[in-house]
Amino acid sequence: MNKLLPAVVCAALASILLPSAHAQMFGGDDQARRQIVETRQELGTRIDAVGRGQLELANQNEMLRAEVAKLRGQIEVLTHELESLKQRQRDFYVDLDDRLRRIEQPGQLAASPGTETGSGGASAPAGSEAASYEAALGLLKGGQSTEALAAFKQFIVQFPRSPMMPGATFWAGNAALQAKEVAAAQNYFQTVLNNWPNDAIASDAMLGLANSQQLMGEARSAQETLRQIVARYPGSSAAQVATQRLSSTQR
Repeated sequence: MNKLLPAVVCAALASILLPSAHAQMFGGDDQARRQIVETRQELGTRIDAVGRGQLELANQNEMLRAEVAKLRGQIEVLTHELESLKQRQRDFYVDLDDRLRRIEQPGQLAASPGTETGSGGASAPAGSEAASYEAALGLLKGGQSTEALAAFKQFIVQFPRSPMMPGATFWAGNAALQAKEVAAAQNYFQTVLNNWPNDAIASDAMLGLANSQQLMGEARSAQETLRQIVARYPGSSAAQVATQRLSSTQR
């Protein structure tokens, strides 16, 4: 009897402990499963957030590409307009220079006030001064306004008695205007009008004076100069431009 007691106690303890251990084992498995599920859910949420972020970033990149393409198009348009403006400016210089050349042909140039002449007329420009004049004008036509202004200044100092002085002074004014030396341009145009008021270039010089006055903020003086062009040089191309400008300001 005494020998059977320990065995009975062990069996009883086993019957008590085994169900508890079994329950703990299966309860721990459920907790692990819940953790796995929660981890998967959290991971899925993070993946969804990353996906949304990537989609938003892709949309922003697409918007930036569209904006860059738009800006490139605008730059191309502005570049084309700038080139067209430069071409129109070159055409203007060529046309005006052609008109001056027809007037300033050797033997056909009328004597200008302050210019020394030979027997009854101005002498033909010497080769060196003609070459200097052409070089300076070429710089201006090429858009090198600062270099052209320096070249015309040198011409004026080097050939003060040249029959090409009215044209050189006029072009110096245009070069100064392009180089944004407006006060200097105004002085050059005024010099043409003071020294050679009857020269073929005088009407264009007066138009240049009006332009420089406008840029200097002297609107009233510019308007008066335009009216003087129409009065003094009727029928000239400068008078036509002046008339158009006066009409546009009166609208």
